[in-house]
Amino acid sequence: MKRNHIFIAALVLLAVLFAGGAQWYRSQQAQEAAATAEKNRQSLVRPHSPALGRPDARVHIVEFFDPACETCAAFYPRVKQLMAAHRDDIRLTVRYAPFHQGSDEVVKALEASRRQGRYWQAFEALVAAQPTWVQHHQARPELIWPVLARAGVDTMQLRADMQAPEIAAIVAQDLADARMLNVRKTPDFFVNGRPLPSFGWDQLQTLVDEELAATAK
Repeated sequence: MKRNHIFIAALVLLAVLFAGGAQWYRSQQAQEAAATAEKNRQSLVRPHSPALGRPDARVHIVEFFDPACETCAAFYPRVKQLMAAHRDDIRLTVRYAPFHQGSDEVVKALEASRRQGRYWQAFEALVAAQPTWVQHHQARPELIWPVLARAGVDTMQLRADMQAPEIAAIVAQDLADARMLNVRKTPDFFVNGRPLPSFGWDQLQTLVDEELAATAK
C-alpha cells in the first residue's frame, strides 16, 4: 500500500513538473515572439500591403495569410465581423505567406486583380470558394479562373499581369518579412505590433480588446 502511495505521489509530481515546464516554455516562446516583432517592426507592413479600414484606426491587425490555408478561410469572416463590431476602430492589413504548394500563383492572381480595382472582390471570392480550388492542402491555380471571372475580373488580362516582375517582387518581399518575423504557419496575427501569445481565435479577440481598451479616449 505504501509503495502505491509513493508511486501515485511520484506521478502527481511528474505531472505538475511537466505542466509547469510546458507553461514556462509557452511563456518563453511568447516573449521571444514579442521581442522579434519589436525588433523587426518595419517588416510588419510595406507600402504595397493591401488594407481594409481607416488608416487612423486605433487597432491595426496585420495578418500573414495563405490563400490555400483552410484556417485562414475560416478566420476571415470572423475578422470581418470583429471589424464590423468596432467600426472605424480596426484596420486589417494582409501580408502573404504562401506556404502551401501552388499558393504563390494564387497570390500573384490576387495582386494582379488590384490592377483592375477588383482586389477585395477577388480575395473574398477565392476565400469563399476555397474548397473548389484547394485539394489535399494544395492549391490548384488552374481552377481559380471561373471564381475570379464571377468576381468581375478580366481573367485574360489577369494572366498577363501576373507575369509582371513587380508582382513577383511583392511575393518575395512578403515571404522575406514572414521569415524575419518568425512566421511559420498561417494565419499569423499581429495586433498593434504585438504577436499572439498563442494561436487561437480567443487569443486574437483578447488582444484586440486589450488594444481597444488601451487606446480608448
